[in-house]
This record gives sequence, structure tokens and C-alpha cells, in this order.
Amino acid sequence: MLLAKFAIGTRPLGAGLDKAAAEAAIKQNLAPEVIISTVATPTAPPMLAAAPVALKVASGDSVYKAACAACHAAGVAGAPKFGDKAAWAPRIAQGKETIYKHAILGFQGKMGVMPAKGGNTSLSDADVKASVDYMLAAAK
Repeated sequence: MLLAKFAIGTRPLGAGLDKAAAEAAIKQNLAPEVIISTVATPTAPPMLAAAPVALKVASGDSVYKAACAACHAAGVAGAPKFGDKAAWAPRIAQGKETIYKHAILGFQGKMGVMPAKGGNTSLSDADVKASVDYMLAAAK
């Protein structure tokens, strides 16, 4: 209440005016205010479509050296050694898609343990596949 009195004062709106002038003042204060802008609104320049960017797939050799060699060079945890045709043969018999799946998602079984993406989750699936292809080529 105090705030209302402060905001509008203690005098009623239109006090001291004749009745017609008081009603006009009240109507003017209650009328909605409409402002029409005649100033042009600047528009943003048209956006150019971004050119598609091809993601670069690392070479199988570089991925192998960075993420795979730690286990596959020495046969750690049942990993088939790089270039060992006998160790790779049962895996190759399962098909390339199965090897890709085990390399990307990880695998644990009778033949050993394979952490997902060789433990490097920052590798893309394409990078892992390139490394698998590199290792398979060495085992054929």
C-alpha cells in the first residue's frame, strides 16, 4: 500500500481538474501505448553454407604404433602377435566384421582380452579399422 501511494502519490489521478479533464487524464493514463518504428531493421548478411570437411583417417601403421603395438608386438593378454599367421588364423576365420567389432567394442574370451579401441577411446572407428586392416595384411 505504501508503495502504491509512493508510486501514484496521495492525490487521486485528475484531482484539481474539472470532471471532463479528469476523465480525459484517466483515459490517457489507461490507454495502451503503441510505438511504431519507421527505422529499418538491419538484416544479417546471408550465411554461406560450410564446406563439408572430410575427417582424416589415420594410417593403420600409425594407429598400430600408437595404440596396438603395446599388446600385439609381444602377445600380451592373448593378443595375436603382429605378423603371426598361426595366431591370427582363427580370428581371420571369424571374418573381418567380427574382428572390427571386437577391436572397436572390446572382447573377452578364451583367446584373450581386447580392450575397446585398444584402450584409446579417442580413436575413431575408422582409425581402428585401418589398424585392423594393417595387422591383417601382415598376417596373410
